Amino acid sequence: MQVRRDFLAANAGKRAPMPGFVLLVRDRQDGSPDMRIGYTVTKKIGNAVIRNRMKRRLRALARELLPERGIRGADHVLIGRNGGIERDYAQLRTELAKALAKVMR
Repeated sequence: MQVRRDFLAANAGKRAPMPGFVLLVRDRQDGSPDMRIGYTVTKKIGNAVIRNRMKRRLRALARELLPERGIRGADHVLIGRNGGIERDYAQLRTELAKALAKVMR
C-alpha cells in the first residue's frame, strides 16, 4: 500500500490496539486474495533513525506472521506507537498474533 486513500480506508476497518503498535485491517471486497500491508510511524515517535528502526521491526513481524495468520483479500496497516521501539521483539510478535486473532472475530 502506498496511496494515502488506502491508509484512510483501512482506518474505517477493524482495529486492534496493542502497547507497541495498532493493527488496522479492512477487507477490500474486490475478489482478490492478495494481502496488502502498510506501515506508518509518526514524527511523534522520534527522529528519522528511530522511525525507520520501528518500521524495520514492523516489517520483520509482518513477514513472519502475516503469511499464515493474515486475512486474505484484506489491507493490513501497522501503526508504530511510542513504546514499540523499546519493547522486546518476542513481545511484539506475541502482540501481533493476539491482534490478528482479535480482528479475525
